[in-house]
Amino acid sequence: MQHKPFKIFIVIIAVIIGLVFILPVLWMLATSFKTDQEAFTAGIKWLPEVFTLENYQYSLTGNSDTPVLKWIGNSLFVGITGTLIVVFVDTLAAYGLARLDVPFKKVLVSIFIGSLTIPWVITFLPLYMEFNKFGLLDTYAVLILPYSANAFGVFLLYQYFRGFPRELEEAAFLDGANKWQVFVKVVLPSARPVVWTLAIFTFMTIYNDFLWPLVTTNSPEMRTITTGIAIMQQGSFVSSPGRLMALTSIATIPAVLLFIIGQRSFIKGVTQAGIK
Repeated sequence: MQHKPFKIFIVIIAVIIGLVFILPVLWMLATSFKTDQEAFTAGIKWLPEVFTLENYQYSLTGNSDTPVLKWIGNSLFVGITGTLIVVFVDTLAAYGLARLDVPFKKVLVSIFIGSLTIPWVITFLPLYMEFNKFGLLDTYAVLILPYSANAFGVFLLYQYFRGFPRELEEAAFLDGANKWQVFVKVVLPSARPVVWTLAIFTFMTIYNDFLWPLVTTNSPEMRTITTGIAIMQQGSFVSSPGRLMALTSIATIPAVLLFIIGQRSFIKGVTQAGIK
């Protein structure tokens, strides 16, 4: 019984933190259904007096200078492609470090872990200069390749593969399976929650990235939705909060759907990786 007040206190704190995060989202959704006049003059009223879908219709149709659907398509294409590359590369690298007789294994693992401490801003300019030298600016390559390998993913999967029972792998070897078959048919299926966790983290990072796409693209057709929102905020939507909030609401849908679909695997993957 003596722990009950503490538990109640923790619940109250959790509710307050949850409200801090959810209230801006609710305000965004409410504003997206308001007219511009009401959005500017309604004060702190949450529910719109005049419910309208015109903001969503205009945001999706747009015009040649604001190809919103193209921006969303770019973000989805870059996010999905980058995620698939990261999952493929990181699972192979992590399993190789965990199970294969790789030269200088401890050194490589230390390098991977050490690279996690390097801020992204330090590598930003060298990456930009490299892609500029090869003429890859304003292309899909410059939006995808910087994410094609992820030290965090290697470390996450490496921790899991190290704790995977060797007896299962040895049994598969006795049945005549080779290393690739053991990896694909025995090890990888059991690591599905951890792989899902890596996929969700990676997609969220790529999809929500703003600075790199803003600097490395300049044509409207190559913009992603995050940079597109920033452009519209300073452009034709500067005096239209309803349309801006509608566009922002549309942009959040893919990330939210991905998290809902992979929520169970995400929680299970974080737990498994932590235990291992």
